[in-house]
Amino acid sequence: MADSLYGISEESKSIWVYLEVDGDQLAAVSLELVAKGREVCDQLGWKLSGLLLGNQVSKLAKTGFAYGLDEIWLGDAPLLDLFTIEAYSHAAYQAIMHAKPSVFLLGATPNGRDLAGRLAVRLGTGLNADCTGLYMNAEHKRLVCEVSGFGGGILALIEMAKHRPQMATVRPGVFSIGSPDYPGRGNLIELDLDFSKLLIDTKLSEKLVGQQVDLTSVSILIAGGRGLGGDFAMLENLARMLGGDIGATRPPVDEGHIERERQIGQTGVITSPKIAICCGISGAFHFVVGIEKADLVIAINSDPEAPIFDYADYCIVADVHEVIPALITALSREREVAVG
Repeated sequence: MADSLYGISEESKSIWVYLEVDGDQLAAVSLELVAKGREVCDQLGWKLSGLLLGNQVSKLAKTGFAYGLDEIWLGDAPLLDLFTIEAYSHAAYQAIMHAKPSVFLLGATPNGRDLAGRLAVRLGTGLNADCTGLYMNAEHKRLVCEVSGFGGGILALIEMAKHRPQMATVRPGVFSIGSPDYPGRGNLIELDLDFSKLLIDTKLSEKLVGQQVDLTSVSILIAGGRGLGGDFAMLENLARMLGGDIGATRPPVDEGHIERERQIGQTGVITSPKIAICCGISGAFHFVVGIEKADLVIAINSDPEAPIFDYADYCIVADVHEVIPALITALSREREVAVG
């Protein structure tokens, strides 16, 4: 691999987080990365910085500081009003080459992935994509990225020995958001951006925002596996009664029983519900990492040796097709009594 535009001898001992803007606030995944970055920087004595790009977004800097950023590099310009890869990558490139951070982290969102890929090429560095874990190699002060492969069958640990910045995209929900307990003040550095409309080839003709599935913030999750036999209508009924939402392991997704956006685990979504009800799920490791942050796990499986029981707080050895309908009936009766 060719040399990056700067190396270890030129890097600043800092971790940068791309502060993605979601409507009128910072994206949740960005705040998750700020929390993780704060933890690592406190251990190493490094600086934690944010890169904030957009139009009239300076007011969001206070939020970034409140969650623990030491400084924010601000690119505020009309040409950054809507995300275009030409404008955003150009602005980010200028900021990174000025400060030369050791690490640059982005959320694995559509825009974050787009920006990360373009920047990695321009900077001549590597990119660890869709990471499910991060930590620092204490001896060499190098970022270690956990990346799954082969459908979650393996977990690779990747380090960048020489190339800088060490770049990674991280899936939403992998880390927890910290608390806004910091003073809300820091060093705000305004970028003097050098670009014009001639730089931007992308033209936005129409913006359509669809209804998206977001299992990262659901409080009650009902997940189905191969043992469910594709009967997700039953789980949808239970989810409506409990005010939750449904998810799945990989086999039902591959078989077309449910949308891929609802796949949970290393190759899907990382969740942190208050309650996770796992129905007909064997409990392979690449699924379990998607629910390990749940406050309470209830597992229903007819196989008493199913690995999912090793992770569950409550274990029900029974046929899910008997348990779930019985639970729905019991809940319906309770509601009738309450109403009556």
